[in-house]
Amino acid sequence: MLPVDVVVIGAGQAGLSAAYHLQRRGFVLAGTGAAGEPGAPPARTYLVLDAEDGPGGAWRHRWRSLRMATVNGISDLPGIPQPSVDPDEASSSFLTRYFRGYEDELGLAVLRPVKVHSVHREDGRPDGRLRISTPRGSWSARAVINATGTWTRPFWPIYPGRASFRGRQLHVADYVSAEEFRGRHVIVVGGGISAVGLLDEISQLTSTTWFTRREPVWRDAGFDRQAGHDAVALVEERVRQGLPPQSVVSVTGLIRTPALQAAAARGVLERHPMFTAIEPWGVRLADGGFLAADVILWATGFRAELDHLAPLHLRGAGGGIAMDGTQVASEPRVHLIGYGPSSSTIGANRAGRAAVTGILSMLSEQDKLVQALNPAGPSRPGPEQQMRA
Repeated sequence: MLPVDVVVIGAGQAGLSAAYHLQRRGFVLAGTGAAGEPGAPPARTYLVLDAEDGPGGAWRHRWRSLRMATVNGISDLPGIPQPSVDPDEASSSFLTRYFRGYEDELGLAVLRPVKVHSVHREDGRPDGRLRISTPRGSWSARAVINATGTWTRPFWPIYPGRASFRGRQLHVADYVSAEEFRGRHVIVVGGGISAVGLLDEISQLTSTTWFTRREPVWRDAGFDRQAGHDAVALVEERVRQGLPPQSVVSVTGLIRTPALQAAAARGVLERHPMFTAIEPWGVRLADGGFLAADVILWATGFRAELDHLAPLHLRGAGGGIAMDGTQVASEPRVHLIGYGPSSSTIGANRAGRAAVTGILSMLSEQDKLVQALNPAGPSRPGPEQQMRA
């Protein structure tokens, strides 16, 4: 059991932001033997665990046709701006390279691949420690910053007859290229950015039909600062109430980019109400008709990857996790970033800073209490004292 002050789970954009701000506030990598100034209390420690085989987070898995010119704005990681961007480069290769350079320059020494199986309380004390269990060992932490994102939890709706379909079904998470659908009729389901982007791409090689539960809200212009702030505030209010988070785009709507305007002119963005059932060779339409199809592409979004936190019983009656900023309202030792309002690229960076600020305040209060109870000892407990505590 290895003691550490803070464990960051996940090394995508949100996790790297948290690691950066931990460093800035004086935390050192656990196990490096780094110490503070002579006579000063022991330096606080942190560790970053990541389930991926290499840097890049979810961007490692994005389809190659998603170019830097077409992705939503990617905010710089804190402290180190992006290198020059070739708009024609695949986002997966560019951002993986950017994240790798960032980790190297900061010396983050991310441990990977390490899949966290569970996080649970070591005792009943509110200021006790949390045990992080993995196949490569366990860590005992005073606080956890969870930044596991959503890519590993694609959402597949339960739909009548789905198992009977004889064609191919796939989720956006499994998409590689439109070329593999050439000559087949493809149904695209979903009303978000990925749905309309892939609908445009696939429709240039083969026939498509688009289905959504409701008509998306379209915008003809981008967002100013106030509009973005208002949209994030709506998502934040849901998680504050303990409701499952909505995606930011479900609030902001979709921007009519030049590519999507061209797709609309080609008749590609003709939205159909959801079919009522899936049959072996197609779908039963809302008006009772039948549409033959070879492929169903589910662009139905993702859910937060939080199964490893289940032993903490964080979910409330509303089905979500009640939040106070980035902190779980019922468990101040756990912060969720890249969750709810911080799931956007800009929000993830802000959330990393906020989580570290909150954890530092909590640890400082705990250390003051230890010092008051043990005035002859160091101003904050060393690892061995923390473990005994």
